[in-house]
Amino acid sequence: MQILGQIFAVTRMSLFTLPQRGASSMVVVVGIAGVVGVLVALLAMRDGFQKTLGATGREDEVIVLRGGSNSEISSQLSREEIRLVAQAPGILRGAGGLPLASAEAVVIANIPKKATGTDANVQIRGVGSQAFSLRDTFRLLMGRQFTAGKRELIVGQGAQRQFSGLDPGNQISLNNEPWKIVGIFATDDAHDSEIWGDVESVQATYRRAVFQSVRLKLTDPGVLPLLTTALAGDPRLRVDVQTTRLYYATQSERLRDLINFLAATVSVIMGIGATFGALNTMYAAVANRGREIAILRAIGFRAFPIVISVLLEGLLLAGVGGLCGVAVSWLMFDQYTVSTLGANFSQVVFSFSISWPLVLTALRWALLIGFVGALFPAVAAARRPLTTALRTV
Repeated sequence: MQILGQIFAVTRMSLFTLPQRGASSMVVVVGIAGVVGVLVALLAMRDGFQKTLGATGREDEVIVLRGGSNSEISSQLSREEIRLVAQAPGILRGAGGLPLASAEAVVIANIPKKATGTDANVQIRGVGSQAFSLRDTFRLLMGRQFTAGKRELIVGQGAQRQFSGLDPGNQISLNNEPWKIVGIFATDDAHDSEIWGDVESVQATYRRAVFQSVRLKLTDPGVLPLLTTALAGDPRLRVDVQTTRLYYATQSERLRDLINFLAATVSVIMGIGATFGALNTMYAAVANRGREIAILRAIGFRAFPIVISVLLEGLLLAGVGGLCGVAVSWLMFDQYTVSTLGANFSQVVFSFSISWPLVLTALRWALLIGFVGALFPAVAAARRPLTTALRTV
């Protein structure tokens, strides 16, 4: 109890003198706020991208690509192969007993971004009527559905926000042919970054006779091994099968790893700078309080309460800096919409996502910097010989 009382007394005295050391204390607060702000922004970008792709797809829906293809844009499937895949066991059947299978064509078009006016890659997806039965999150927000056989397009809400000329009623050029925008749709996943049109019209415009993928609705997630075995055993086919959830999660791995590397590298470099700033500030604070510490030691205060007092001051400044960094990042970046290059060499539109686990991670970084920055000055203050300290009185 005596030690706790001494800790309380020394800490209280330390906090009362903080206004006199306001300028030096702000060095710690601002430095740590900068580290935390950058860390939160980078991790929010990673989580937002991963959340968008992670929300795309289901366990009872599979995507079939040409064997060895790592994305749709590098895959090619003929009409005969599409027909064989659609006849495989385990596929759910819809109206009229037809299998829920959607053969889709994927191409890339250059469309200027609203923010910069420079061209960027946008994914054009040719789909048939079964595509809407497969994607039960699809909903039309504005306008109408495209008409089969016509050069009409519907635009994902994310693409419409990020790119120019994609409002209903406008026309865009695809492979030097005019296409009319007739509607805006939402799926709340990666498809919000795409533009959809009739698959046969897309193939005709780009003079293609092949498809990039076929999506299948399973009767149950448990039948996936049966479907995979059936397709692998057909000598006429050479395809890869995976759930759409796994496919889109895999597409986010490269960017996620890159952002993790950048976040770790930048945070460590800035963290080292902030730690040295905290060290200088806390050493200066201990030096300025040399007279107080000497008197406290002389009247019987132990070294341990002094160490704890300096550590608590460092943690308090670090906590304030961490909260300021989080607050600034939250105000500037939470739900901030951007686009970046995805696995299909097209732009994926997503929003930064700042979650409570991310905030807690950033605050732990801040407190670690504050602890390290205050530890050595605290130990130095406690180990200072009493005779040396008394000479400053």
